[in-house]
Amino acid sequence: MRDQERTEYLLDKANSLPACPGVYIMRDKGGRVIYVGKSRKLKNRVSQYFQAGEKDPKTERMASLVWDFEVVICSTEIEALTLENAFIKQHAPKYNIKLKDAKSYPYIKITSGEYPRLVCTRRREDDGAKYYGPYSSTSTVYSVIGAVNKALRLPSCSRNFPRDIGRGRPCIYYQMGRCCGVCTGRVSREEYAELIRNAARILSGNTQAVKRELAERMRICAEEERFEEAARCRDIIAALDRLREKQKVVFAPGEEADVFALYDGGDCAAVSVLSVRDGVLSDKNGYPFGSGEIADAESMSAFICGYYRPRDYVPSRVLLSFPLDEEANAALTACLSEIAGRSVSVTTPQRGEAKGLCELAVANAAEVVREYRESVQKDESILLRLAKILGLEIYPARIEAYDISNIGSEHMRCGMIVMADGKFKRGDYRSFAIRGVAETDDYAAMSEAISRRLARLGESAGSFSELPDLILLDGGRGHVSTIRRLLEEKGLEIPVFGMVKDEHHKTRALCTDTGEINIAKERQVFMLIYRIQEEVHRFTSSKTEKAKRKTLKKSSLTEIPGIGEKKAKLLLGHFGGLMAIKKAGVDDIAAVKGISKRDAEAVYNYFHK
Repeated sequence: MRDQERTEYLLDKANSLPACPGVYIMRDKGGRVIYVGKSRKLKNRVSQYFQAGEKDPKTERMASLVWDFEVVICSTEIEALTLENAFIKQHAPKYNIKLKDAKSYPYIKITSGEYPRLVCTRRREDDGAKYYGPYSSTSTVYSVIGAVNKALRLPSCSRNFPRDIGRGRPCIYYQMGRCCGVCTGRVSREEYAELIRNAARILSGNTQAVKRELAERMRICAEEERFEEAARCRDIIAALDRLREKQKVVFAPGEEADVFALYDGGDCAAVSVLSVRDGVLSDKNGYPFGSGEIADAESMSAFICGYYRPRDYVPSRVLLSFPLDEEANAALTACLSEIAGRSVSVTTPQRGEAKGLCELAVANAAEVVREYRESVQKDESILLRLAKILGLEIYPARIEAYDISNIGSEHMRCGMIVMADGKFKRGDYRSFAIRGVAETDDYAAMSEAISRRLARLGESAGSFSELPDLILLDGGRGHVSTIRRLLEEKGLEIPVFGMVKDEHHKTRALCTDTGEINIAKERQVFMLIYRIQEEVHRFTSSKTEKAKRKTLKKSSLTEIPGIGEKKAKLLLGHFGGLMAIKKAGVDDIAAVKGISKRDAEAVYNYFHK
């Protein structure tokens, strides 16, 4: 089908759609999902992609790759928005803007017990503790914990209370006045509990209420001539004032909001998120997007819903630097209110302090774009230099590196890591379990793993669907020669080089099957190869260790009559692995404490049928 015929077919198909809410899914020639969108009028929106007229370059590029599309009819726009968000998460389309960090977000936890502490955690459990957040990063969490501990003079040491009360001398923080000194025994449980209650209220954004109560208590203590306690109240109030002065005050005390700003730099874009709690700017985060991702006001609705779903918390106000039409705003408001379990306001401010905060967020997004461009340019220059040194014909946008790790022949694995455009693409990492290969034959193990990887090149999606521009092996000339022969047999022309280590197990050079290429004087290229070699070794070793631990938990030895998990653990601990047990004689096995002669004969016979 020619391009013109395909466009006419897609336009006719789009014009036949109903003018109702729904989600559309764009697919390329290989059937891969490349874009997911939603609209309250499917016919109008989808037909725009295939009509003649000016479009932005990213949308034009995406539309030119569409081979077909499908739609899901929805009853409301809120239903369409929720479904769009689910499809983006499921398919991770190339042209949709996506949250890159899928990790869980950190919380501040006030532990339960007699003497609670403020700690950082990524797991929110039903354990009686109190949780605050989530925050964008652990550095933010530790900064907040440090500030609250310092303001209220809470202990930050590793002592266990009440066990360690009265044991040893107080630390230097107590002598500096930075800690109330629970370890001295002079702080009652009631006093400590009051400090923790105040910490909880500060983390909830109620600093002003804490200050009012402290001021009232200070007055009462002064009237009753309890001057030492009054002085402590005074010092805490001063510390809370200093804490607030360090933060940028943007709203009245007690107010909270999140601000989303979108900045499109043409070749790339970014979203900046500012978080306001108790009227002060408490957290910020930036998300850069590459040249292929379509970042506009319409696509932001799905992004914002995806931003909040793993966080389980939405503030009462969400401010946008960009306008949404009335129906799109209503759909986003309904989605966020559903996540929050209460009413949420979504607005685009036109004046006042809220408008100024949106402009600040846009400036932050522009800075994220600038930093992203610099990072990309630096990565591109290093990869171009690498291509020149290695004599590559194409820019190595996708690099795959392989390493072999083994703990005996029963625990042999080959790890594959991927670097795409200078960044590790961890979602594409894979680990291959190697079977039926001698533990000393790294060449055969590497060959088996790469054969299995290349056999899946025809897949429509996933880490195996793309052909690598460069293959790096953690090994020398023998590895390179083996894999080059394998590629020739399969009719593939992929450059292959080995990453050679010195006697200290550090990167020394790259090699072909005939010689070495010294990269020691190319500092940036050397560091790139060093990072790749360390990463593939770390990943492969961790997978091998995990496989080893699984075997220790459930061994094939338990299949032998009379050998349970306890005896299997004794045998594996004594011999160090299954291979050594297979080679052992009956007397050697019986010599293990806890293993009878009958057990030893059963084990021996099992492996020598």
